[in-house]
Amino acid sequence: MVNGVTRVRGVAARAGGWSARHRWAAVVIWVLFVVLAMGIGSAAGRVDVKDNALPGEVGQAQKIISDAGLEEPAGETVFVQGLDGTTKATDPEFRAAVDAVIKAVNGTGQVTKVTSPYTAKTLSKDGRSALIQFEVTGDADTAPDRIEPVLDAVKKVQGEHKGLRIEEIGSASMGKTFEDAFGDDFKKAEYSAVPVALGILLIAFGALVAALLPVALALTAIIATMGLMAIVSHVQAMSDTANSVMLLVGLAVGVDYCLFYLRREREEREAGHDAQTALRIAAATSGRAIIVSGVTVCVAMAGMLFTGLADFEAMGLASLMVVAVAMVGSVTVLPALLSLLGERVEKGRLPFLNRIKRGRRNKRGTGAESRFWRAVLGAVLRRPKAALALAAGALIAISLPALGMHTQNLTLDQEFGDSLPIVGTYDRVNETFPGGASPANVVIKAADINAPEVKQAIADFRTQSISRGASDGPIKITLHSAENVAVVDVPLIGGSDQKKAEKSLDLLRDHIRPDTLGKVRGLEAPITGQVAGSKDFNARIVGAVTPVFAFVVVFAFLLMLLCFRSLTIAVTAIILNLLSVGAAYGVLTAVFQHGWGASLVGAEGVGAIVSWLPLFLFVILFGLSMDYHVFVVSRIREARLQGRSTRDAIQHGVVTTAGVVTSAAIIMVAVFAIFGTLSMQSMKQMGVGLATAVLIDATVIRGVLLPAVMALLGERNWYFPKWLRWLPDLTHDESAAVPPVAAHHGDEDRDRVVRV
Repeated sequence: MVNGVTRVRGVAARAGGWSARHRWAAVVIWVLFVVLAMGIGSAAGRVDVKDNALPGEVGQAQKIISDAGLEEPAGETVFVQGLDGTTKATDPEFRAAVDAVIKAVNGTGQVTKVTSPYTAKTLSKDGRSALIQFEVTGDADTAPDRIEPVLDAVKKVQGEHKGLRIEEIGSASMGKTFEDAFGDDFKKAEYSAVPVALGILLIAFGALVAALLPVALALTAIIATMGLMAIVSHVQAMSDTANSVMLLVGLAVGVDYCLFYLRREREEREAGHDAQTALRIAAATSGRAIIVSGVTVCVAMAGMLFTGLADFEAMGLASLMVVAVAMVGSVTVLPALLSLLGERVEKGRLPFLNRIKRGRRNKRGTGAESRFWRAVLGAVLRRPKAALALAAGALIAISLPALGMHTQNLTLDQEFGDSLPIVGTYDRVNETFPGGASPANVVIKAADINAPEVKQAIADFRTQSISRGASDGPIKITLHSAENVAVVDVPLIGGSDQKKAEKSLDLLRDHIRPDTLGKVRGLEAPITGQVAGSKDFNARIVGAVTPVFAFVVVFAFLLMLLCFRSLTIAVTAIILNLLSVGAAYGVLTAVFQHGWGASLVGAEGVGAIVSWLPLFLFVILFGLSMDYHVFVVSRIREARLQGRSTRDAIQHGVVTTAGVVTSAAIIMVAVFAIFGTLSMQSMKQMGVGLATAVLIDATVIRGVLLPAVMALLGERNWYFPKWLRWLPDLTHDESAAVPPVAAHHGDEDRDRVVRV
């Protein structure tokens, strides 16, 4: 501070000041950026993650197929079974139905290699069921888009044979089911999220224009990031999942950042400042908090890049980009728009809501403080030890179920329950032909696939797979002599029971393969398939937990340390965020694994947490939690720099930010809760986990635990040891206070100071 002047030195303040002075230029630059990013991205096209980027033996198997130039076809099966329990596969009616199915699917022109169950010996042990197997022509990746005529043909045959059950299942038909369900779910979520966010913002601001700004910023940030994702995908492949996660995160942080900025600008105007002064104060305070928060969230998202999993790397990079774009937009184009709009930001006011808000204004004439949170905070500050013990004890108790968390890739019946007919087909096929709906696939590569020792090894593998109890058969062998590759399909004992099927897989990998195929020098035989994919993915996720957790926690700690220049605040931030994540894990485990209250969210009988979710939730929640923490602590620090005592600063900071934190949290919880209503259990788990954590974070953590801890620490909140003072000072003093009505002098284009 020099002669009563605190210089505005921060990036956010400088960016906001420039944008306010060159408002049209800032708006045009932003629009051009969004249009160019989307245009270039559309022209470049998006490169998606390939199967050979999958972990473990699954990726090795896909690489062999790809290097050999083979197009692994989409396999399909038609299950035929008598409904009366007595009809045999040898009965004339049964044979006629089988012949009709073969004729019908061949007639579509979409299939090849149709095999009769009588020649392929794919009849059940009791002789009452049969499998007709065939392959879909063309690229397996696009087979789900072309399978509908085949499904229709099978349905027509079913209609002509009422005494039999005739159902189709396979990679293409299941892929179509997933795509339809996934697409319908996300359309529902996407169409609902924006109106929900807008409705809550209308209530929060009481004015249409003010409510539209955050949504507009979030949507333009999402559009720009979609274009950037396409461009970046030529270096780091992307995916539909990454796109959906990006949309979710982009809407959350885009609205949040804009909300923080707008509420501070409005608060300063209500305190008596003119529009330009209010804008400068918002840029120097909320703008800086947005940058600190945004960088912290980006660091958290970057943790996904350390998993070694292509899908996770895509999600991490996409999330990181949308946060960065939203952050830049919040401190550049938003000040420009506010400068252009001036008082018109209050256009479209809702009279009823504004009468309520005017009635709730405090004695200073501002509507910045919350009566509810003032009452809660008063109780917390009077008895901080009791508040800390009660809140921390409750969260630790909620977290305890997470100690027994079981993760796995969900099977079809776990993912969809009874909501889709194909789930019943999947269960019936697995019950009658264990493992037939999802066999293990052994991809064999040899110098000469027709060499006698190779043929003998394959034959021994086939024989021992059945004799040693890994499979009941039938085992199918497909030779590609020209490419020296063979593919062996092995139905696993255990079928849809993931644990039992994994035991069969381990028997194949650890014992039968070494004793047969492993004796041929130079032969490669990775084992892939649905069960293998789930097991390898889960193993890689577990291995990635430690480095990702360490990276996110250490870098978040360092950022907090540098930006607040307090060892105490950095440590408490990490502890409180970990407690929030732990509580979310506990709720997930209790509901989806143990079934406590599962009926309330339609999650009965799942029994496991989808394997990718805990790590994903940790990264996302750790980042999003920092939004609130940085915003609240920045306001407390600002009040402390004004000369208030630490206790008064805590009360002022928490109470004045309660409204915006509550509004932001309600939006996030509402948007995430939409995902909790979707049909796919993995999406339901994600929605419930995110909504629960944000709700806990914005209420118990920020409203009770944070002020209780800071009140108990007192002046030790600002402890920064001498041996750390060599670190860069990123605090700045932009947050210095401005009196309710302050004079600002000089040409606006040159005014870079805020008088105190």
